[in-house]
Amino acid sequence: MATKPKDTIVNKVANSGLINMDLEDFYPTGPRLGIDMVDYLFQGLILREKDFRAELAQTDWSAYQGANVYIHCSADAIVPLWAYMLLSSVLAPFASKVVFGSSQDLEAALYQEIIDQMDTEEFTGKRVIVKGCSNRPVPNQAFVALVQKIQPHVKSLMFGEACSTVPVYKRK
Repeated sequence: MATKPKDTIVNKVANSGLINMDLEDFYPTGPRLGIDMVDYLFQGLILREKDFRAELAQTDWSAYQGANVYIHCSADAIVPLWAYMLLSSVLAPFASKVVFGSSQDLEAALYQEIIDQMDTEEFTGKRVIVKGCSNRPVPNQAFVALVQKIQPHVKSLMFGEACSTVPVYKRK
C-alpha cells in the first residue's frame, strides 16, 4: 500500500503581506560610556571653572573615539549648564553621540536618531507587526517614536508576534 505524500507546509505569515519589524535589528552599535560630573567637583559639591578647564585640557579624550557618551551628575550638586556644554564641546571631535542624562536617555536618543532617518516608503499601505520581545535593550521611547514615524503610512499597525498581536492602529 502506497502512502500519501504529506501536504506541503505553507507559511501563511510569509504569504500574508505582513511586515514583521523588530527594533532590535536596528540596535545602535558602538560602545557606551558615561561621564559623571561628580569627578570634577571640588569636595563633591561645587565646580571650580579654572580647575575644571585645566582637567579637561589635560585629559586624553581618545578613549571616547567612536563612543556614545552620556553625561550625568550622581551628586546632589548644582552644576552650571555651561559646564555640560564645555564637556560636550571637548567630546565632539571624538564621540559619535553625546547626550545629557542617563544610559537609558542615551539609548533613547540613539534609537530616535535611527527612527528619524528611517525610510517609510516600504510601509506605505502595509500591515506592520512590531515585535516586542528582544535580547537587547530597546527603550520604550523607541516604540513610541516608531508609531509616530510610520503610522501615517501604514494600513495597520500591530504589536507582538504574528500568532498573537495587539492592534495599535488601523486606517479607516
